[in-house]
Amino acid sequence: MIRFCGRWIDRSPRHLHLAAMRRTDRLFDLIQILRDGRLHTARDMAGVLEVSVRTIWRDMATLVASGLPVEGERGVGYILREPINLPPLTLTPDEVLALTLGLQLVTKGADPSLAGAAASLHGKIAAVLPARLMADAGQDTWVFPGEEAMAAARHLPSLRRAIRLRERLRVSYRDTKGAATTRLIRPLGLEFWGRVWTLASWCETRGDFRSFRVDRFDRLVPTGDIFPDEPGRSLADWRAMVAP
Repeated sequence: MIRFCGRWIDRSPRHLHLAAMRRTDRLFDLIQILRDGRLHTARDMAGVLEVSVRTIWRDMATLVASGLPVEGERGVGYILREPINLPPLTLTPDEVLALTLGLQLVTKGADPSLAGAAASLHGKIAAVLPARLMADAGQDTWVFPGEEAMAAARHLPSLRRAIRLRERLRVSYRDTKGAATTRLIRPLGLEFWGRVWTLASWCETRGDFRSFRVDRFDRLVPTGDIFPDEPGRSLADWRAMVAP
């Protein structure tokens, strides 16, 4: 961390790597917007990508400097004067089918935090793959999320966040007989079994590992309490215990 103009800025290698990845994705999205050959203002593109107008100005300067045939200026807008073709990915028909079906599972799997990302990724892939490969991929296969997956969907974003932050949760849970219980847990990892989502966790209330069906949670309450990585209570320990 460094202090610049009264603000603390994270300059760690990991933070810089993630920032670079995000900018790369944004530049790709800008190219996709401009490919229609129409004039786009920086304000409009900033609204679509949810960034500042100043960020769009910087990104457009980068694209122009890279040789992209873009004309425009601040306050007027930008237009792509020549069509561009991104290089096609080298994938076999079976690889395209596997990729398409995987994205369908995520898109229709009722997880709102990932469904949009999967749909966006499908668009990016379709933009660079030959049309003949994408035309019929997955058209003969339908994906239907089950009742349990739909019931679990509302909790998945909160659980992913808690796992990422290593934050203890207080949960209300119903067992197989419908009896309600309240537990304090350390969420460790999510598992999908084709029909149901389960949460691997260390249960502070019971002092042992527990696996909970996500569709049986009634309520999740973040505690703001970050738990440490302790030997004997980690995801690796859980996997070692349940491994055949």
